[in-house]
Amino acid sequence: MSPLTLALRYVVFALVATASNLATQRLVLGLDDDQVAYYPALLAGTSVGLVIKYLLDKRWIFADPARGLVAHGRRFTLYTLMGVVTTVIFWGTETLFWLSWQTQTAREIGAILGLSIGYFVKYHLDRRHVFTGGAGAGHAT
Repeated sequence: MSPLTLALRYVVFALVATASNLATQRLVLGLDDDQVAYYPALLAGTSVGLVIKYLLDKRWIFADPARGLVAHGRRFTLYTLMGVVTTVIFWGTETLFWLSWQTQTAREIGAILGLSIGYFVKYHLDRRHVFTGGAGAGHAT
């Protein structure tokens, strides 16, 4: 796969995961749109985005052939651990925008900015530490 195709796929998948994340947050915030619901909304959105992005990356970015519960469990655990670093970037940026402007629009702009930076970092961490079992698409130079 060409580097351009790889980059385009990764961006599209990041957009899908971001949209899923934000939609989940809106759903949770719709239940109780005050500061108490903010942190459960962050957690729910992040969880949904994480699972969607893992499944897309595993198959379409890194062409990871591993199958079975043990292989998925190991990779998903590593994928999640790599995501801790990038989640700090995402949550920090989103929270900064929320606390600064206290509007849903500002919160979502912060989320998009934080997720964009985080996904860039995450690709490189995943390529180096998670999907290391072969010459999948993500290993093209």
